[in-house]
Amino acid sequence: MRKKRYLYLNDTESSVILQSLIRLKNSLIRQGGYTDCVDELILKLMDAPTKRVKTT
Repeated sequence: MRKKRYLYLNDTESSVILQSLIRLKNSLIRQGGYTDCVDELILKLMDAPTKRVKTT
């Protein structure tokens, strides 16, 4: 059984990861590869709930 992992990202980190996943997807498309798993990650990142954390 797989363990769930949680990442807490701010807006900048989320944006960088999204841009990287889009670049990876474009690269896979150019190479003729499958993009199913990258598509799933993009959707999970876009649909992830936001949680505000107070920092000091």
